[in-house]
Amino acid sequence: MSTLTRQSARTTWVALRSMALLTILLGVVYTVTITLIGQLLLPAQANGSLVRDDDGQVAGSALIGQNFADADGAPLPEYFQPRPSAAGDGYDGGASSGSNYGPENEELIAMITERRTQISRFNGVAESAVPADAVTASSSGLDPHISPEYAAIQVARIADARSLSVTDVRTLLDAHTRGREFGFLGSPTVNVLELNVALDSARG
Repeated sequence: MSTLTRQSARTTWVALRSMALLTILLGVVYTVTITLIGQLLLPAQANGSLVRDDDGQVAGSALIGQNFADADGAPLPEYFQPRPSAAGDGYDGGASSGSNYGPENEELIAMITERRTQISRFNGVAESAVPADAVTASSSGLDPHISPEYAAIQVARIADARSLSVTDVRTLLDAHTRGREFGFLGSPTVNVLELNVALDSARG
């Protein structure tokens, strides 16, 4: 056997052993280790941050927004409504995206104007009271949060639809309003799904 052949065979054997070793370490050992760490230390996050109702049924993920509308797409008055979504037909987890329209795009301006009018009428508030996140989609189209300001203009409508007092609905809203990260990063937010599940629990 020539020296070149021996070297080629040795190189192939080393490559095969390296591939087998790395496959075991990175494909099996690493995966199992990370999975165990996630399940032991952060089980909720590792399993998708799922939100369950009183019956233990999965209502959705706290990380992905969803619509609260009827079969025709009309918003349900007894639920807090999310911000608009440009992901597919709306909150499509397989088509995460924004509209990519610029602030001077005529189509975007028309959509914002229409949304502001609809939200104003739906909630019985002045158009000037409708905040920006109520009429604009997030860059992902899957944002599960709204601003406390948008949630606040929906309180009276929800209280009326559920025959609850405004104070009761406001108390639930306050309990589900998350402050700034570390007290100074970002803005306060409200997770729409978690708040709506709490509303259903309050109704019993």
